[in-house]
Amino acid sequence: QVQLVESGGGLVQAGGSLGLSCAASRNVFSGIGNVMGWYRQAPGKQRDLVATIGTGGIINYSDSVKGRFTISRDIAKKTVDLQMNSLKPEDTAVYYCYARYFYSAYWGQGTQVTVSS
Repeated sequence: QVQLVESGGGLVQAGGSLGLSCAASRNVFSGIGNVMGWYRQAPGKQRDLVATIGTGGIINYSDSVKGRFTISRDIAKKTVDLQMNSLKPEDTAVYYCYARYFYSAYWGQGTQVTVSS
């Protein structure tokens, strides 16, 4: 089992920046193939990938956030952060922390990010 707790988010104007942090209850990166990252879900839309980072450090970004968002991890603190720059109104969504831990998926409770135009 993995518990994920998100922090950060809020309201920001377009062009601004926000940071999200996700704290895991255990070291997710203890096994090959394990992953942590972020997904988001806008009203009326499906939940989509934002960024993930794997045990080996391989990072994957959605095309819509490449060059604007940066995912990072602190293995000792069991955290994964998402720095979001140059935010756009279309980035408005509930952001969910995600972990794949030995083939099981875990989700945080979600945190709202709202970007005003």
